[in-house]
Amino acid sequence: MKRRALLQSLPAAALFPAANWLSPSWGNVQDKSAPGQASPTMVYELRVYHTYEGKLDDLLRRFRDHTMRLFEKHGIHNVAYWTPLDEPLKGRTLFYILAHPSREAATANWQAFRDDPEWQAVRDKSEANGKLVEKVDSTFLTLTDFSPQPR
Repeated sequence: MKRRALLQSLPAAALFPAANWLSPSWGNVQDKSAPGQASPTMVYELRVYHTYEGKLDDLLRRFRDHTMRLFEKHGIHNVAYWTPLDEPLKGRTLFYILAHPSREAATANWQAFRDDPEWQAVRDKSEANGKLVEKVDSTFLTLTDFSPQPR
């Protein structure tokens, strides 16, 4: 399934169940000059992982037990994670959104994450019986001026 068709098939409300993540309260991401507002340089990253048959549970375990913590260690903020309920994506796809202070920070964050020996060991151990992810789609997003703000 092409990414455009995939994204068009998802109701927007399913991707964004709560607005409170729009104004992060973590570390360096929030713009200190505008309380309650997201930084103007902040970017969100929508990632879609397409797993090999039978590997989604292993991928979810890796995220739950290791990856989310390692993301935070490297300045990558976990926003939310979803798995589809309907075919053809059910049981083999993970959607998630991350936040970074800027596009430049995202590049640096990802490089630090990839270079982390702990991540490399976790990845290698989790893939001892074969790779988990067949394909990754990544799309960087910025908030529109009409996005809901937290209450």
